[in-house]
Amino acid sequence: MSDTLVVNEIYLSLQGESTFAGLPCIFVRLTACDLRCSYCDTANAFSEGKKMALMEILMKVRGLAAHFKNSSPGTRHLSLPLVELTGGEPLLQKNSLPLMKLLCDDDFTVLLETSGAHDIAAVDLRVHHIMDLKCPSSGEAEHNRWSNLKHLKSIDEIKFVIGTVQDYAWARQKITEHKLDAICPLLFSWVHPLSPVQQDKSLKKVPAGQTPISRRELAEKIIADALPVRFQVQLHKVIWPPEQRGV
Repeated sequence: MSDTLVVNEIYLSLQGESTFAGLPCIFVRLTACDLRCSYCDTANAFSEGKKMALMEILMKVRGLAAHFKNSSPGTRHLSLPLVELTGGEPLLQKNSLPLMKLLCDDDFTVLLETSGAHDIAAVDLRVHHIMDLKCPSSGEAEHNRWSNLKHLKSIDEIKFVIGTVQDYAWARQKITEHKLDAICPLLFSWVHPLSPVQQDKSLKKVPAGQTPISRRELAEKIIADALPVRFQVQLHKVIWPPEQRGV
């Protein structure tokens, strides 16, 4: 097996989502995705990228992290900066697995952003999964791999991207049905509208008959229903223009 990956971009920024939001993070965005979610804001990663050796990627990450001192903010043991594999869908490239192991062995705190459509069983146990469960408005809910739930650990996180009233009802039902709050932290992420340059023609359409939900409506529903979830916005889109890359 070739020891390479096709990489869309590698950059240092702040983690914009999850329970790690606000912390310095190096993003390794890999090329290719087999889903076309209606709200996808990284369609550039579907095909754009260049081949890089695993050690080349590791050295790039080390270089970006060089001016940080390993630290443990608060009582949570973390090495800063974090390193996140994202996409695209990282698990489409099998060499993402040895890369994550290399990064963990190098004492990085490693996050994996994954769609939930691919088997996570072989991922290094030290990696923090941030796994989507695709809601109906994504157009890709049939690809949820429910068997992944048994592989999740307490350090992992499940993310629901909520764009419609129907998404909210679906997510609430799945939390109860699968007792998801007993597994790991749950994230409700509001769908930020796509800018014109992000509206790739290959994306799925929101299924007919769905009612959009506003950011405020989503927050108020979570409060009213006392859901055991963390409401989140995409922090990087608050700081920088929503369509800006490399942040």
